Amino acid sequence: MNSAALQHIIIAGGGSAGWMTAAMLASQLQGNVRITLVESDDIGTIGVGEATIPPIKRFNAMLGIAENDFLARCNGSIKLGIQFENWGAVGERYFHQFGRFAADFDYIPFPYFYLKARLDGMNTPIEQFSAAWQLASRNKFVPPNNDPRSLFSGYDYAYHFDAGRYARFLRDYATARSVVRTEGKIASVQQHAHNGFISQLVLDDGRVISGDFFIDCTGLRSVLLGQTLGVGFTDWGDYLLNDSAVAMQTSADPTLRPYTRSIAHHAGWQWRIPLQTRTGNGNVFSSRFMSDDEATSLLQRSVEGKALTEPRLIRFNTGHRKQFWQKNCVAIGLSAGFLEPLESTSLHLIQRAIMRLVSLFPSAVCAQEDIDEYNATTQLEYEQIRDFIVLHYHATARDDSPYWQYCKQMAIPDSLQQKLALFKRHGHLRIEDKELFKQDSWLAVLLGQNILPAAAAPITHVKTELDIGRTLQAMQRHLADTAATLTGHEQYLMQHCRFIAD
Repeated sequence: MNSAALQHIIIAGGGSAGWMTAAMLASQLQGNVRITLVESDDIGTIGVGEATIPPIKRFNAMLGIAENDFLARCNGSIKLGIQFENWGAVGERYFHQFGRFAADFDYIPFPYFYLKARLDGMNTPIEQFSAAWQLASRNKFVPPNNDPRSLFSGYDYAYHFDAGRYARFLRDYATARSVVRTEGKIASVQQHAHNGFISQLVLDDGRVISGDFFIDCTGLRSVLLGQTLGVGFTDWGDYLLNDSAVAMQTSADPTLRPYTRSIAHHAGWQWRIPLQTRTGNGNVFSSRFMSDDEATSLLQRSVEGKALTEPRLIRFNTGHRKQFWQKNCVAIGLSAGFLEPLESTSLHLIQRAIMRLVSLFPSAVCAQEDIDEYNATTQLEYEQIRDFIVLHYHATARDDSPYWQYCKQMAIPDSLQQKLALFKRHGHLRIEDKELFKQDSWLAVLLGQNILPAAAAPITHVKTELDIGRTLQAMQRHLADTAATLTGHEQYLMQHCRFIAD
């Protein structure tokens, strides 16, 4: 092995971030680098990342994990999107679907034709043209059709699952591939005098764990990158007000819905996440506008089913570390940043950080060019996701509380302001190739929260040979009629991946 090659990677912290990292590095490095994960059973994890987005399927597939086995082991269910309630206005709801709307035709993206029809007086909500919504609204699920000509080939799906079980599932995977788990609390972190690189973790019982590359998965404490290396934090609290959540579990909903619910209230919103045998519930709120006691009381009053756990209060700061990789340390998970759970991006950011590290995998030298590329790409990713989340709060007609008045009137990032200005003219959306949320996701939220362009794109006015209304009506009817015949979500789970309790 090259003398400059990494010999020993230390992962500080477990939970989803630590064990996702350990599992993927074990798979990719194939025993050529030692991997040790240090965690303590006495230190709890946030453990409420129960809703995901579609790229998690690719992560699991890269590990060779069979979907049905994973769902059965992790109490999983299917997620076709998110139903937003009371966001644009109280009493309104819309659906952010996974995947595209209908299909493009006449070499023009479908949304342009839909927007023209909508501006010409058609009042059919755009979700009616989503296969994912047609399935979700009927509590149905089948995997997408592989035929690209089918309107049922363009939707996507993700999962709801028990985050603690997922971490244990990946721990079994990683330790079977030579990852060494060390139980213990980190008492101090030692650095090399000549370059400041981290050299050792000293545990509270005096044991010393030495390595040449360190991954910080210590959660919000950011023990390595934040506390030891002194990397500061960029706070986005002015854009994203929520800094607290109360979480609890209740008994399973009799209707096992294949989607997450996000229910806005006067100072934040509540999640409802259906697993096979229970429901995850949470109240995400701003401590500037709601007290802990009020948040807890609101959650307890509004949950459905029998309470299985006591409410648990969680504090967080929205933003990210000013660098995600410094010297020989990369932060992954909450130690790197947090963008609140509204669009279920927490596990995705972990996944992307791991794969970016694999792509830029360093030698023991840790070249500054690689570090700079990692940091710049990760920063852009956080900013793009931030803008999409801020959109939900800012694009609202709600002014019924000081919280929503602030959101409606707050200054927003220039990048989001430019995107909104472009859309409001002719319905154009500028989406970069590597952005997580594509055109159809932005369109779902914009239209769901009553933001329409002033006029249709000029190109649509010359398509006079098309009967746009009739074409859209045929698409909508086909989607609805087909969805009505397909398998129920709960039936699908019971047939293929019924939960296996430990």
